[in-house]
Amino acid sequence: MAALEDKYRSIAAPSEGVFKDRGSRFLALAYPVSSEEEIKDIVQSLKAKYHDARHHCYAWRLGLGGASFRSSDDGEPSGSAGKQILGRLESRGLSDVLVVVVRWFGGIKLGVPGLIRAYRESTEEALAAAVEIEKTAEVPFTLSFGYLSMNDVMKVLKDLSLPSLSLECGERCVLSTRVRLTAVEDFKARTGRIADCVFQ
Repeated sequence: MAALEDKYRSIAAPSEGVFKDRGSRFLALAYPVSSEEEIKDIVQSLKAKYHDARHHCYAWRLGLGGASFRSSDDGEPSGSAGKQILGRLESRGLSDVLVVVVRWFGGIKLGVPGLIRAYRESTEEALAAAVEIEKTAEVPFTLSFGYLSMNDVMKVLKDLSLPSLSLECGERCVLSTRVRLTAVEDFKARTGRIADCVFQ
């Protein structure tokens, strides 16, 4: 059985690339992202900002191994835009990344081969300009436990170097944390030994 991996590559900050061909201009914009809601907001804002452009094609990948992904040709011939952008993300092994390529039409049709080249190369320019970083896949957990178990729970967090994202104590304490994928089973086993500790 292969060892469980929880590391993947992303980008540290937005970057861009430009490609021009026979009057058409392709502006590729790459963004680090963490949710589909964030992606939707960025795409909408770019459509508003570059409202004079003919197409706003994009692709994104989220999570370990790009578990979630999507692409859009936004009116370009099928497979000529979004698929090419997604292909560059896949070939570089990047996730938690959105690339939007904004196209201004120059009056001369480029044909499908020309479009494929333009979307591929503009995306590659943007990704080549980005600073790549390593990220760790994490799973969110919320624990509920009695106040007397506080020290035991905190010891688990300390031993596994986990953050306490939020903690509220009333009749019971409720704590939120994030656990790296490779430590999830260990975390469950340790907290499972605390008598009144349950997952919410």
